[in-house]
Amino acid sequence: MSDREPMADLLPPGEPVDLDNCAREPIHVPGSVQPHGVLLAVTEPELVVQHVSANVADLLGCSVQDALGADLDAVLGSEPAEQIRAHVRTFGNLRQRNPLVVVAATPDGPREVDAVLHRVVVGDRTLLVVELEASTGPRPFSFPNTYQAVRDALERLSASQSLAELYDVAAHEVRALTGFDRVMIYRFDAEYNGEVVAEAKRADLNSFLGLHYPASDIPPQARALYEQSWIRLIADVGYTPAPLVPGVDATGEPLDLTHSVLRSVSPIHLEYLGNMGVAASMSISLLRDGRLWGLVACHHYSGPHHPPYGVRAAAEFLGSSLSLRLVARAEEDELQAALAAESTLVNLLIASRDAARTLGDALVGRTDSGVSLLDLVPAQGAVVFGDGTWSTEGEAPEDLSALRTWVAQQAEDVTARTELGAQEPALADALPGVAGLLAVRLPEDRAMVWLRREAVHDVSWGGDPHNKAIARREGDEVRLSPRKSFEKWTQTVRGRSAPWTGQELRSVTDLRRRLLETLLLRTRWALGAAETVQRSLLPAELPRVEGWQLHARYVPAPGGQVGGDWYDALELPDGRVAVVIGDVAGHGLSAAAAMGQLRNTVRAFLLRGDGPADALRWTDVVARRTMATDMATVVIAAVDRATGVVEVSIAGHPRPLVLDAVGGAELLEVSVDRPVGVGSGEPPTHRFVIEPGGGVVLYSDGLVDSRSTNLRAGLARLVGAFTREDPTRPVDIDDVIRECSDPSSVDDVTLLLLCRDLT
Repeated sequence: MSDREPMADLLPPGEPVDLDNCAREPIHVPGSVQPHGVLLAVTEPELVVQHVSANVADLLGCSVQDALGADLDAVLGSEPAEQIRAHVRTFGNLRQRNPLVVVAATPDGPREVDAVLHRVVVGDRTLLVVELEASTGPRPFSFPNTYQAVRDALERLSASQSLAELYDVAAHEVRALTGFDRVMIYRFDAEYNGEVVAEAKRADLNSFLGLHYPASDIPPQARALYEQSWIRLIADVGYTPAPLVPGVDATGEPLDLTHSVLRSVSPIHLEYLGNMGVAASMSISLLRDGRLWGLVACHHYSGPHHPPYGVRAAAEFLGSSLSLRLVARAEEDELQAALAAESTLVNLLIASRDAARTLGDALVGRTDSGVSLLDLVPAQGAVVFGDGTWSTEGEAPEDLSALRTWVAQQAEDVTARTELGAQEPALADALPGVAGLLAVRLPEDRAMVWLRREAVHDVSWGGDPHNKAIARREGDEVRLSPRKSFEKWTQTVRGRSAPWTGQELRSVTDLRRRLLETLLLRTRWALGAAETVQRSLLPAELPRVEGWQLHARYVPAPGGQVGGDWYDALELPDGRVAVVIGDVAGHGLSAAAAMGQLRNTVRAFLLRGDGPADALRWTDVVARRTMATDMATVVIAAVDRATGVVEVSIAGHPRPLVLDAVGGAELLEVSVDRPVGVGSGEPPTHRFVIEPGGGVVLYSDGLVDSRSTNLRAGLARLVGAFTREDPTRPVDIDDVIRECSDPSSVDDVTLLLLCRDLT
C-alpha cells in the first residue's frame, strides 16, 4: 500500500463490507479474481502451483485439486511453461515485459492466451503470479508496437493549445482506442473531490461533463492502489468472483493482489457502477510526481467489454503521456506565474527601501511601477501592520485591532484561512465580509495580510454527495440512493473564499524572506536618523555657571534603539539657570522627532519667562493639540545661582535626588503630576535650597528601572551611589552610570548633576 496518505485501520480480510465500513475495505487482498481470466501463484524456480483461482477449469480444464501442488507444465502444458520459465530467467522487471503470449492447452484444444506476470512477497517468501487471459476479439496491438498505435494520438496531444483541449483530445483518443461507450477525464481537487473535465461518449448517452463526485467515492486505500497499479479493468460488472484457493498462504497471510490485472473489486463499487447502468469499466491513473491527481474513467453500457491486454497497454501508455503533458503544461503555467510574481516582488522590494515612506505606504500604496501587494496575490483587500497602526488598500474593515492581535498570536510565519467563519469564528465576527485571509508575520509586530470575500459558487454533483446518510434513513432496499437516477444535484457553497494557491503561498513566503533584509536596512536608517536628530538636539556644550558645576550624560539603549530622552540647561531671562530632563515614550525616529518638538516647546516657554510649572502646563496643551499620539515625562528645575533656591515641577518623571553639603543624598519629597500629553493640569511647584557643597540630580527612569531591577531597588542603588563619606570628594557621574545601569535595560539612560561650590 502507499504511505502517501493516512488511512483508517483496514478491515480484517473476509469481514463483510457495508456502506459504513467500505472506506476501510482491504481491497488489495480481496481473496478473489474476476472470472475473465485465471490466476496461478507458483514457486520459483520450480514453478509449483501454490494458489489457483477457483475458475481454473473454465480455461485450462483441470480441477483446483489437480492444479494445487502440481508443476506448471502439468497445468498449462510443457511448451508454455518453458516459455514462462525462460522469460522469468531473462528479465528482471517482469511487469515491464507483459504480456507474454503463449499457447495453452485447453479443453477446446490449444489456445492463444496472454500471460501477465509479476512477483509478490507473501510472508517470508516470494511467489510468481501468472495471470492468464484468453485472447478475445481483435488483437491489433502487442508490446513492441504500442507506440506506433498511439503515435497519432500523441501528436494531437502535443499540438493541444490549452488544458481543455488536452483533456478533450485524450478522452476521444482513449475511446477510439478502447471502444468504450463513454470515456471521461476526471480531475481531483485538493480534497480529492472529483470533477469531469472532458468526455467522449456515444451520442445517445446523457452527458456527465461538469459533474462533481465526492472524495468518498474513491476512498484512500483505492487512491493508494491507483498510484501503484495504473490501469484497472472490470470486464463485466455483473461478474461472480472466482475465489483464490487456498485463501491464505502457508505463512498465514492473504495474497497481495495490488498489481494483479484480474484483482476482484469492492462489491460496493460494483453496486455503484450497476446503479449507473454500467456493464463494464476501465480506469487509467493520471499522476503528477507519483501522486494521483486524476483518472481516465471508461464506461460501457451495452454489455461486458474486454479490451485485450495490448489495447489496455496502449491506453495506459496514452494516459502516461497525458500525465506528462499535463505536468509540463502545469509547470509552464507555474513558471509564468512565478516570473510575473518575481517582477511584482522586485518592484515591491524597491518601494519598501524608500526611507521617505512608511512600510505600509510602500506596500499597499502604488509604487512608481504601479504595483502593490494586491498585484502579488489577488484579493479584495490588503493590510500592512507596523508602528502601532495599519495601512490598507482595497476592501478592509475599519477596526483591524482584532486581526492584528490574532496575527501576532499565530505560531507560523505564514498562516492561511479559507473558511474563516468555521475556522476562526471569533475573528470572523470582527471582520465582517471576510471569508479568507493570508497572514504573514514580520519582526517588531509588523505583518502583511490579504483579505478575500466569500466566493459563492454552485457545485453540480452526480447525485447528492451525502447519499450514504440518505441510504441509512431510507433503508437497506434503497442503497446508494439517490445515485440510482444520477440526476444532477446542485449545492451552493457559501462561507468560503477562493483557495490560496501554492504559487501565492510561495510568493508571500519569498516576499517575507527578502523583506527581512529590507527591514534591517530600514531599521538602520531609522536608527541613524533618530540618533542624528537626538544628538543634534542635545546641547553642544553646557553653560558655565559661576560658583556651580554642571555635568550631564546621555547613553543610548543597548542594541542601538534610540529613544526619546533629552536633557537641557539654559540661562533664563531673570538670571536663573534652568535644567531639564525629559523622556518621550517609545523608540526610534518618531520618538526622537517628538522629543525635538517637546524640547523646543519647553525651551520656548522658559525663555519667555514662565516658571517650571507654567512651562509644563503650556507644553502639555501644545502636545495634546498637535501631538495626539505622543506622551513624555519631564522634570524642570530653575536655580537661583546666588541663593541656591531651587524651584522644581515634575510631570510624570522620577523625583530628583538632593545632595547635602555633608555627603548625604535623598529623594525629594514632592508630588508628581501626570505626564505631558495626557493632561498635566497644574503641576505643583516645590522649593528647596542647595547649600554650598550640595547639589541636585535629575535622571531618566532607564537608570533606575528595568526588567530585572524594580524601581525601589534602582532608586536605592542611585541614592547609594551619590552618598559620600568624604563630602569634599567630587562625584564622577560616569562611575554612577556604570554602577547603576542594568545591562538588561532596553531604555536610554540620561543623568544631569548640578552642584554648588563650597566657596
